[in-house]
Amino acid sequence: MNSLEYWNVGDDISVRDAFGRVLIHAAGLRDDFVLFDADVAGGTGAKPFVAAMPERVVQFGIAEQNMMAAAAGFAETGITPIVSTFAAFGTMRAHEQFRTAVAFAGRNVKLCCSHHGLDVGPDGPTAQALEDLATMRAIPDVTVISPADANEFMQAFLAVLDHKGPLYMRIGRSNTPVVTAADEPFEIGKAKRVREGKDITIIATGVMVSRALKAAEEMADKGIEARVVNLSTIKPLDGAEILAAAKDTGLIVTAEDHNIMGGMGSAVAEFVVENCPVPMKFVGVNDTFGKSGEHTDLPDHMGIGVNDIVKACNGLLSNKESSDAS
Repeated sequence: MNSLEYWNVGDDISVRDAFGRVLIHAAGLRDDFVLFDADVAGGTGAKPFVAAMPERVVQFGIAEQNMMAAAAGFAETGITPIVSTFAAFGTMRAHEQFRTAVAFAGRNVKLCCSHHGLDVGPDGPTAQALEDLATMRAIPDVTVISPADANEFMQAFLAVLDHKGPLYMRIGRSNTPVVTAADEPFEIGKAKRVREGKDITIIATGVMVSRALKAAEEMADKGIEARVVNLSTIKPLDGAEILAAAKDTGLIVTAEDHNIMGGMGSAVAEFVVENCPVPMKFVGVNDTFGKSGEHTDLPDHMGIGVNDIVKACNGLLSNKESSDAS
C-alpha cells in the first residue's frame, strides 16, 4: 500500500478531495469500516472510493433517516459505518435517528458531512448548514471535529477510525488554502497553536483558520501580535489551550463559518466564562440564513472575511486601551 499523499502548504484544495483519497488509503490498511452513501458521493468527494471499492459501499439513495438507523444497527456487528451526506440532511433530517439510535446507545458511527457553512457557495441557503456544530455538540457524548484543510482532514480521519463512539466531522466543499504540514500529528481533543502572539488570540476552526492567519499577518504589519489557534476539535474542547489564550493575551476573538449562536464561539465562551473571564468577540454568521453566491465573495458579504476578523480584533484592542487609560 502506497503512503498517503499529502498536499503542499499553500495549495488551494477542497477538503472533499481529501475525503476520497483518505478513504481509499485507509481501506488498504484496514477492513473494519464501510461507507454509507445517500446518493451524493459526487458531492461529498467519496466518488473515487465508490468507484474503486464498490463492495465496501452501502447505497441508500435519498433516505438519510433510514441510512442513519441502519448505521446504528450495522455498528453492532463491529464494523464502523462511515455515514456520508450533506450536512443539512445528516445533522438535521436524520438528527433524531443519530441522537437516539446512535448517540444514546453509544454506537460507533462516524457521520462525515459536506456542504456546511458559506463554504457551500452557490448551492444557496438550503444547502448551507450553518447550524450543524450547534446541533451536534448539544448531543451528549458526541465528538465534533471541523478540520482546517485537506491535509488536516486526512490526518483527522485516520484518528477517527481509531476512535470509539459517535462522532461528527465536517467535510469542506470549496477550495481552501492548505495550512497544515503533512508531518503534523492530529490528536482528537487537542488544539494547535499555529501562530504565536501576545496581544490577542484568534481561535478559529475550519476554513476560518487560513483567514485568521491572514488577519494576523495584516495586524503584524501594524505592530499587533495576534496568536492564532486552530480549534479543529469543537467537542471535547482543549481547555488548557483556551485557558492559556485567556491568561496570556487577555482578549479572544473566535472565527467560524457557522451561526454565532451555539457554535464553536459559544463553546469557547462557555469555557472562558467559568474558568478565566476575558473580553471576547465572535466572528460568524450573525443569526441569519446564508445566500447564494461564490464562496470567495460570500465571507465578506456575510461578515466572516479576513477584514471582519481584523475589525473584531481592533475593537477589543481599542476597548482595552480605553480601559487601561481610564
